[in-house]
Amino acid sequence: SMVDEQPPVAAGVEGVRQRIAAADPRPTSDESDMDNVLREEEESDAPPRASKRGSIGNLTKALPQGSDKMGMFDPIIEMVPERWRNWVVRGIFTVIMVSGFSMFVSGGPMWLMALVFGIQFMCFYELISIGLVVYRVYDLPWFRLLSWYFLLTSNYFFFGESLIEFWGILLRKDQFLHFLVAYHRLISFGLYCCGFVWFVLSLQKGYYMRQFSLFAWTHVCLLLIVSQSFLIIVNIFQGILWFLIPVAMIICCDIMSYMFGFFFGKTPLIKLSPKKTWEGFIGGAASTVIFGLLLSYALLSNPFYVCPVEDYAADNSNCSIPSSFQLREFAIPRPIGWIKPKISIYPFILHSIPMSLFASILGPFGGFFASGFKRAFKIKDFGAIIPGHGGLMDRFDCQLMMGTFVNVYIHTFIKVPNPSKLLTQILWLSPENQLSIYETLKESLQKAGHLAVGQ
Repeated sequence: SMVDEQPPVAAGVEGVRQRIAAADPRPTSDESDMDNVLREEEESDAPPRASKRGSIGNLTKALPQGSDKMGMFDPIIEMVPERWRNWVVRGIFTVIMVSGFSMFVSGGPMWLMALVFGIQFMCFYELISIGLVVYRVYDLPWFRLLSWYFLLTSNYFFFGESLIEFWGILLRKDQFLHFLVAYHRLISFGLYCCGFVWFVLSLQKGYYMRQFSLFAWTHVCLLLIVSQSFLIIVNIFQGILWFLIPVAMIICCDIMSYMFGFFFGKTPLIKLSPKKTWEGFIGGAASTVIFGLLLSYALLSNPFYVCPVEDYAADNSNCSIPSSFQLREFAIPRPIGWIKPKISIYPFILHSIPMSLFASILGPFGGFFASGFKRAFKIKDFGAIIPGHGGLMDRFDCQLMMGTFVNVYIHTFIKVPNPSKLLTQILWLSPENQLSIYETLKESLQKAGHLAVGQ
């Protein structure tokens, strides 16, 4: 045999390997076996704890999942044919959600910011809950509290300075909480350091891998949720329409894709979401472009929707309309230009086209990403707060990506320097620095001929 032909040294090495394999049978060649390794480490090193072990599928059964149940209305819903049951439940709660959203929009920027914060907190809760269940660490010290602490500190870092400026505008105070603005980054870093030290002190032997995994999980959730919700609120500062139109486009795309897929869908679109079809995708895209154009044209002449926050706080019905919402003439290139060389159109109508295309073509990939995420953890929905829809994260996965795109689009093609914000920052300076800026600006205007010498 081959073993008999091995030299003594080789045979000895092989014997050692066999003995090691017999003494330590833990499989380590597949990432799926990592749970077995971690479980044995816990049993050998860690004090006994009450934990829930098993496959991911069994663990995630503890998570609340969406259903078509409506409480006292279940007997009525059960009378509906099964094929239409989910359609009816989703339709009812879609109407309820759109009606509630309309009430928040009518309340203005402050109500919309409160809505974004509420959705952010619930989405973070749903993602953190998955982490807790999958890693089976209900009893690890301080994890829940640390996760929410990092959420609050991240919110302070992203939103603190902007919201202080917002309230300063509302209260008409130039020096409102100036201390927090001047030392904003130092305070934010100090708060994060406190959480970092708190986490290190909470580490316990035998649970290091779990604790660091959950630490990373928390930070990924913060990156996905807090940073993108910050960009959405920045969009609100530019004018409610920059928030409302993209949100409405995503809602339209979801509804019309569902309807086209329900009635006409036959061709599968992507394996991650077996129910998604090409018919639904194309029908939703076309509907979203048309809907975006119509809604944009209907709202762009209303100062309530187009005024930036600075002007809205002063008078939300009579502000200086931004150039994107004013009628302008555009030259039409040849050969069409031979018939009509110029056309008058609102620039925002043109801006709505790339936004609607993004919402209908790339926006759904936020939903596909969420579908892959749920498949990885063997769950149907992120939660069960909305019957027929699942959790809030199930509804707002595409909204976060859309809000980020709109923010990038505004900063690339739309945003111009804001004189009001610049003046506020100048007023925060010391009198000596303000005089220096005044003299420099005066000298520059005189050299350019815009101001007579001696004035």
